[in-house]
Amino acid sequence: MTSAQIIYAGSPDFAVPALEALVASPHDVVAVLTQPDKPAGRGRQLRACPVKAAAEQHGLRVLQPEKMTDSLIQAQLKAMTADLFVVAAFGQLLPTEVLAIPRLGCVNLHGSILPRWRGASPIQTAILSGDTETGISLMQMDKGLDTGPVYAESRVAIEPTDTGGSLHDRLAQVGAELLMTHLDGLLDGSLQATPQPDDGVTYARLIKKQDGVIDWQRSAGEIDCRIRAFNPWPVAQTTLDGAVLRCWLSSLADPAEEPAAQPGTVLGVEGDALRIQTGSGQLLLHTVQAAGRKPVSGKAFANARDLSGRVLGD
Repeated sequence: MTSAQIIYAGSPDFAVPALEALVASPHDVVAVLTQPDKPAGRGRQLRACPVKAAAEQHGLRVLQPEKMTDSLIQAQLKAMTADLFVVAAFGQLLPTEVLAIPRLGCVNLHGSILPRWRGASPIQTAILSGDTETGISLMQMDKGLDTGPVYAESRVAIEPTDTGGSLHDRLAQVGAELLMTHLDGLLDGSLQATPQPDDGVTYARLIKKQDGVIDWQRSAGEIDCRIRAFNPWPVAQTTLDGAVLRCWLSSLADPAEEPAAQPGTVLGVEGDALRIQTGSGQLLLHTVQAAGRKPVSGKAFANARDLSGRVLGD
């Protein structure tokens, strides 16, 4: 097959492996679309997103439009006469004018098995909801939010120890492999897309920092899912003596007789963890972080203070 002209659109770490795979392929990445640089860190200095950094390492042309509805960026894209747009976590919806530009349309690597978890945060939401499986969908983009027909999918088990970070990294690699497996079929027209079913549609809304607050009235299973889903961001948190205590890693405690303790009560130390009473069952907090301190094991945290009978989140 002759080399195709491809425009790639992506921004975070999730989108880097697919870009690297395209660069290593026989095809020509004529431009990379990514989000504008944003202030970051204590100094609030402008920082490039991971996809821009990767693109610049390969000497690729980088475009950073504020809005894809801008007529100038649309004119630039048309002038490139690309065969295909490949999108992965770009961060902006593509208007119909842009969807119509490439000869073969626009495809998207989405971090779930559609139609489950359309939207902004499918990876975290899958863990948060207690799902045991997720994956990557290679889909044709249309004007809806992740509503287009699906070309191919790759399923991935969600392990009991998975965090948002570990699952994200695994799915990013799976997405790159799925794209390269089916890219030739996309380009020669032999790969056909299947419309998404009407049943089973769910939406993963954008995660916000306040979503990380732990409600100890919930079950141990629900809280464990929240802690794992929100590692490394926004990080689940509770309070102790009015100060924030971030909760990085947890697991379910072995079943035990429920004590007469209110949810959030520290029951003691077990191994490297704090054993906490929840609304139903008990949870082991393996790694916690006090404000202004480094993360430590639950045991080390307990060794530095008297936690007997203390209640988190009060």
